[in-house]
Amino acid sequence: MRSPRFSVRRESDPLIGDVLGNSSLRSASMSARTKRCLRCFRPRSLCFCDAIEPVHHRTSVIILQHRRERFHPFNTARIVSESLQSCKLLVAYNDELAEQFAALPLDEEVGLLYPGPQSQLLSDLSPCDRPQQLVVLDGTWHQAKTLYRDIPRLHTLPQYRLAPKTPGRYRIRREPDAHALSTLEATAAALLALEPENTELAGLTRVFDRMIGDQLSKTTTNWRQNQRRRRGSANVPRVLSGDLENIVVAYGERGTGAPLPMYWTAMRLGSGERFECAIESPAFDDAKLMGHLRLDRRVAERALSLAAFRSSWQSFLRPADRIAMQHHGTAELLQNAQADFAPTLILKSINVPASVKSPDASLDESSIGASDEPGTCRANDRLQTAVAYVYRLNALYQNNGEPIATRD
Repeated sequence: MRSPRFSVRRESDPLIGDVLGNSSLRSASMSARTKRCLRCFRPRSLCFCDAIEPVHHRTSVIILQHRRERFHPFNTARIVSESLQSCKLLVAYNDELAEQFAALPLDEEVGLLYPGPQSQLLSDLSPCDRPQQLVVLDGTWHQAKTLYRDIPRLHTLPQYRLAPKTPGRYRIRREPDAHALSTLEATAAALLALEPENTELAGLTRVFDRMIGDQLSKTTTNWRQNQRRRRGSANVPRVLSGDLENIVVAYGERGTGAPLPMYWTAMRLGSGERFECAIESPAFDDAKLMGHLRLDRRVAERALSLAAFRSSWQSFLRPADRIAMQHHGTAELLQNAQADFAPTLILKSINVPASVKSPDASLDESSIGASDEPGTCRANDRLQTAVAYVYRLNALYQNNGEPIATRD
């Protein structure tokens, strides 16, 4: 069984200047620190530490925090760790965090708060089945997935999830959907499901509401409210406006039956690296489908198992990569294969001026798969279509000197 075709180009790391040698920069840094609370890392005028009260509870909590969240001014894990009587907060690079967590003694009845495919709803557990110790991942959804990916011990823990009935109240950070919860809200809801009689848990949300209220009451020039965009407004992501070094354009074909990929192809725009992989599927025995996809039967001979595909695809990706795909259906193939290891951009959902969709500028559905080049499969045609569209968006930004639109 062959490995998927992809090449890796390694480049030397750039030298980093020693800015700490500059006394003026050092003084400015010291001045900035003196204006912040060293407990919550908020500006002293917005410090909420006086509102934090100790919360007693039975279920101990371990928070594994992504390093990029450590000094975020709106990070709620600090409130949790300062409030809960039995809470341990660990933060480091993923590999270091894996080592620290591996050496940490855990209770026998420990569980991970993570919405995996086999996770159980906490509210459905009987009192005797409830975990006595809960592990919580702190970070954006993508950061949480990288923590789960890079910390092997987490894979051995039973998984539990929540079912929020009301939208989250985290109005000062943009969440992926209305019912997404902050780390504090998720931890408080989980503990309440495990200890429904505990009235002290309300203290957590009181501090949370105080932080949000204080922030919303301030008028600042460098902060925007977390509001939805107007329908019809342009939304070209900023990540497509630069050098595209970390943009990976991908396309996948699905077989019959379960919505899983049978053929996956991708290109990293910054280096031109390619990834092509056939995945084991009964669809390879369908001669009519193979003809439609313009795939040679010999492709099936080098097909990988789904697990091997996940491993190879993960090895191809870099930590800073963003995956651009033409349709939501392609992204769903990755999700169903549990191979969605990087944030995705759906090209078809980007609003652009009508001129971009003109026949000579935009490659739409009617132009996909029209290549007459011998031996070119439909997947590669569609990949090239998506690549051309990304370059078109990038060129528009460069030519105009400003983005068509912006998205954080």
